[in-house]
Amino acid sequence: MSEVKRHVVAAEEAGMRLDRWFRLHFPQVTFAYLNKLTRTGQVRVGGARAKTNTRLEAEQEIRVPPLAFDTRPADLPKAEVKPLSPQERRLFDSMVIHEDRDVYVLNKPPGFAVQGGTKTHRHLDGLLMGLGAELGERPLLVHRLDRDTSGVIVIAKRRSVAAALGKLFATRAVKKTYWALVQGVPKPGQGRIEVALIKAKGPEGDRMRASKTGEEEDEQRAVTHYAVIDKAPPVAAWVSLKPVTGRQHQLRAHMAHVGTPIMGDEKYGGLEAMPEGMDRKLHLHARRIIFPHPREGVIDISAPLPEHMLRSFALFGFDPGRFEEGEG
Repeated sequence: MSEVKRHVVAAEEAGMRLDRWFRLHFPQVTFAYLNKLTRTGQVRVGGARAKTNTRLEAEQEIRVPPLAFDTRPADLPKAEVKPLSPQERRLFDSMVIHEDRDVYVLNKPPGFAVQGGTKTHRHLDGLLMGLGAELGERPLLVHRLDRDTSGVIVIAKRRSVAAALGKLFATRAVKKTYWALVQGVPKPGQGRIEVALIKAKGPEGDRMRASKTGEEEDEQRAVTHYAVIDKAPPVAAWVSLKPVTGRQHQLRAHMAHVGTPIMGDEKYGGLEAMPEGMDRKLHLHARRIIFPHPREGVIDISAPLPEHMLRSFALFGFDPGRFEEGEG
């Protein structure tokens, strides 16, 4: 079974926020999970309680407790080790768009959660536990997508691969492109959105908003490049989104901030004034990912659009087929 680990902050990590440090060393740890660990005192910095925004100093010791995903199938009682059912195996296989001896790349369907929660019992992380029961080591998430966002997501087959990929994701060596349908047409037709975000709690759950004066200590820098690919003014536009940073709900919050929320986004105003005939689902798709393979070469994968977005593209006369795989 895993035990408490103690890490020493490197000189080049001095000044880094604790949540950023975790993203670099433990990419599988979500912000919500880290917040729980700090709130309960399980993560400590220099022997003291810390917050997610605590700034680190060189040579400080970080106490990291046993993490939920550290438990390997071999460590669990046999009764708890359940390989994938035939239905789960078909679901997982249907998502695989690339596999080699180190990684899977999946095309996650919309509405399928990446990780579990209070009311979420069917999720990708659960499938990975089932795979681990078969393989002897649980494959690990390298990054995440929102439940309602579809598209490419990378899975490491081994812990060593996850660590290598985690560092790549943290150092911006990974290039991501998202496609979205938004309400209205962004002006200008291409640009850069640099708006720091902060988490706000509400009756419908957490959402991100632009930070205000006096909130600098808790804000998260967020940068997105966008470009309009096609448009049906004044109703809608097909946009390409390339995040420079990877904040929770970043693309959704940024597009809402500039007045063109993503169609079907219930948290950020995307359900208002949706044209008749459109599915009331989030129209955001992780289209393409490019990253150095941990062993050699480069992986460049594009994921086909989900059915509800294809129907909406047809409604507006947009042609996703103008891009071949590996383009757009």
